[in-house]
Amino acid sequence: MRSRRSDAISPTAHYTGEVWRRNGLGHEALGTREGRFLYESTRPLFALGSLFRGGVRLDGFLLARHRLIDSLLEAEIEAGRIGQVVEVAAGMSPRGLRMSERHPDLLYIEGDLAAMAARKREALARAGARHRVVDLDALSDDGPRSLAAIVDDLDPDRGLAVITEGLLNYFPRGEVEGIWMRIAAALGGFSSGIYLSDLHLHSDNVGAVAAVFGAVLGTFVRGHIHFPFEDSDDALAALAGAGFDSSVLHSGAEGGSGDGAERVRVIEARAGG
Repeated sequence: MRSRRSDAISPTAHYTGEVWRRNGLGHEALGTREGRFLYESTRPLFALGSLFRGGVRLDGFLLARHRLIDSLLEAEIEAGRIGQVVEVAAGMSPRGLRMSERHPDLLYIEGDLAAMAARKREALARAGARHRVVDLDALSDDGPRSLAAIVDDLDPDRGLAVITEGLLNYFPRGEVEGIWMRIAAALGGFSSGIYLSDLHLHSDNVGAVAAVFGAVLGTFVRGHIHFPFEDSDDALAALAGAGFDSSVLHSGAEGGSGDGAERVRVIEARAGG
């Protein structure tokens, strides 16, 4: 998520923001001109996936993963285990706005690279939001923009959730494992800690249609899309190695039906306590 990746990540941040908005999940203030342009200009291209048996529509797995992460986070908040959230690489996600409105006592912090964080602050101000947006680099081990520095100011007696939606598949395995180690270490200092994220496994994304779709998506984001883990066992072993006490990989289909929902997993990993 350093500058070498920011140009690739930014388009999808705008695109996904438009997907949320068009499907009743996002505030109008979070819509952008870039997002509307990307959505309209790429819709015919991505819709081609639905013409093939086993095809994929981008909106299908985006909505499935988003709703499932919402559901898992909501359950933790309602159970009293989580009172603080840090969403890494939040982009134009509406989750912080929705969760803060539903749970006034929840401390919600969104983090992103400086340029996107500035755009998000402006958008949230127009929406009348109360929660914070900070500059955050998921690849930093220390310093003011690291996750460690952000969580250092939080209450260790209130449970913490860390979310990375739409981030991991931009990076090769080594960098993903580094991100996971930083998150597990951060959660370890809290009374309860949970990590939620989407993840695409190689075993869920094989075959000609998946290969074509991955190539198209890579062109769309102006970068390479990685499938850093072969299958569930591989990913779960890596999460354990990063320091998580327990982990589950949910099928994206739990977040709703739709073309491509089964091609994404959602991580529910725990540390701390």
